[in-house]
Amino acid sequence: MRLFLALRKFSFSRALLLCAALVASVATAFAECVVLPLPQKYRESGSAPINVAAARVRYVKVREIKGVPEHALDEAYSMRVTSSEVVVKHVTPRGKFWAEQTLRQLKANKNQKACDIVDWPAYPFRGFMQDTGRSYIPLSEIKREIDILSRYKINVFHWHLTENQGWRLESKKYPQLNDKKNFGRQHGKYYTLKEAKELVKFCRERHVTLIPEIDMPGHSKAFETTFGTGMQSAEGMKILKNLLDEIITTAFPKEDNDVVPYIHIGTDEVKITNPSFVPEMVAYVRSFGKKVATWNPGASYKPGEIDLVQMWSSRGRPLSGTPSLDSRLHYINHFDAFADPVALYFSQLGEKPEADGTIAGGIVGMWHDRYIEEPMKILAQNGFYPDMLFFAETAWRGGRKKYFRETGTNLSALNEKEMKEFRDFERRLMIAKKDVCSSGKDIPFIYVPQADVVWRITEPFPNGGDLAKSFPPETEGPKSEYTFNGKKYGTEIERGAGIYLRHVWGNSVVMAHYRDPQPNNTAYAFTWVWSPKQQNVGLWAQTQNYSRSESDLPPPQGKWDFRESRFWLNDKEITPPRWENTHGGRSNETPLKNENFEVRPPLKVQLNKGWNKVMIKLPVGAFSTSQVRLVKWMFTFVFVSPDGSEPVAGLIYSPDKKK
Repeated sequence: MRLFLALRKFSFSRALLLCAALVASVATAFAECVVLPLPQKYRESGSAPINVAAARVRYVKVREIKGVPEHALDEAYSMRVTSSEVVVKHVTPRGKFWAEQTLRQLKANKNQKACDIVDWPAYPFRGFMQDTGRSYIPLSEIKREIDILSRYKINVFHWHLTENQGWRLESKKYPQLNDKKNFGRQHGKYYTLKEAKELVKFCRERHVTLIPEIDMPGHSKAFETTFGTGMQSAEGMKILKNLLDEIITTAFPKEDNDVVPYIHIGTDEVKITNPSFVPEMVAYVRSFGKKVATWNPGASYKPGEIDLVQMWSSRGRPLSGTPSLDSRLHYINHFDAFADPVALYFSQLGEKPEADGTIAGGIVGMWHDRYIEEPMKILAQNGFYPDMLFFAETAWRGGRKKYFRETGTNLSALNEKEMKEFRDFERRLMIAKKDVCSSGKDIPFIYVPQADVVWRITEPFPNGGDLAKSFPPETEGPKSEYTFNGKKYGTEIERGAGIYLRHVWGNSVVMAHYRDPQPNNTAYAFTWVWSPKQQNVGLWAQTQNYSRSESDLPPPQGKWDFRESRFWLNDKEITPPRWENTHGGRSNETPLKNENFEVRPPLKVQLNKGWNKVMIKLPVGAFSTSQVRLVKWMFTFVFVSPDGSEPVAGLIYSPDKKK
């Protein structure tokens, strides 16, 4: 928090000037730097590769680092790298730790050259949240996630411990809370108080702040089932205070405030019927020397009445002068694997290019409303590691110009400079992928570069509600323009392995390919793919991303979706996979299976040597149906290695057959 308090002295006009300078510095780093997130300043000082691993490393503690704003000194470092010596300057142990993560990446680069680095974060809070209240994740796996992400300067873990489905933290005062009968999912699985203390120690070693959340007074069915009373009742408040006493003094005591300065109390998605509940709980937590975090929307506060605000929906608002975190469109349980990360990468946090006196950063959330049986499938379904590295770059560098919903998800909206930046990020992301996956054979990393996957997409043809209706692209093949019923229908270039024609986030529409999409229309996407040889490859393809917070029904067998979408490769129709789920009643407790491509083997297809034709039919009816609450008019399509671990080398995607 020393860092954040310093931000209040930092003028916003100065921040804007600084961000402009930082963006300009990016141009010098392309095709040179391997570090993710990209340092604020990186300059090569030699032309020949050096062996960084063989160089002597010398750490120097200093009071300031030239070129670093005062508010960021807590995490800043500088580094001079030569063939004989690496000199690291830092103000605090945390800055030294981040320098070590950068140095680790430089040492792994066989082509690394001598360089100078000056680096600091744009936002002091850069975190992720695991919803272990709904879905228990073993402590060993949580540790691995924290360990991996701390290499990329993620410095906050938000631990959502209690939910309707279960109270996942041990209580010795009220052991009945952990009784199997009081859980709604994964009965009797919880973390011991000893494990909680163990995680505090683990986070301290990696300079990661831990924010445990005891959600109140909503999301508390497990509590109510156990005690037969609500949290806002007099008896409920007495029990809750006893629980907080136990949790704070045993698992997260005041002497661990360097790691656990906050207790998150939720207060979201519930009617506050007892006006004294929230003030009393805030005061009680503070009485232990802890600061208090809350969701917004949630209980209402004036400045000084709460210590940390976490915005979670489009209605979320920062609280002036109070550290406020942006999680509004950072719920990756709603993300597809390719399009949404683009918006995350180019989006500001809190609609500010870097931290100021109120906006302090952001947290990426994973909410497991829909049951997923295995922890690794939770990570795969949510694109966890790729999304977190997109966020790590954005949250460290800052300087973004727009917010998620205005930035949009499609690469075609980027200018030449932004495309160059994005290609460079994908290059570094693939280097990081190897590092992440080296931590375990079971780690999913579902992403391949997509900047040069190019399509033509037609204007929508009116289908009048007949989703199976055919239109000229099916008979005339790829063209730049079609005529139907006397009207001309053009095409537009689009880029990416995942394309939203219409994107919806709850009640908000996010910018996508069509500016004003309407129901009861049919679109077509096509491209040609040049292959240097005949080869068997894998294919990632789908037409609906199944959110991990929805109970949507699986597609009918033999269909890609409920909308009559179709794929063709070289005029041969691609058969959809066999769906593991076949149920007809919607329930969050029916485990999500292979509806999303991320958790099923790539489809096996063959590419001819030379040009291969790809055509996709994308009808849509209503934007919300009884089977799928939020219809995502979209598609994913990209060729990968047969096992899905790598991109296919040498492919060229061109709707106009241009090599």
